[in-house]
Amino acid sequence: MLNIGDKAPAFSLPSDSGAITSLADFAGKTLVLFFFPKADTPG
Repeated sequence: MLNIGDKAPAFSLPSDSGAITSLADFAGKTLVLFFFPKADTPG
């Protein structure tokens, strides 16, 4: 579990264009991660 202010662990995910994007791609930049529940699911 991460706490407020913790650094995000390294990760890679497909972007909306299908390209693989990793956290390292944003090194030295401000990045905001926003998580939301899948559509049509509770909470």
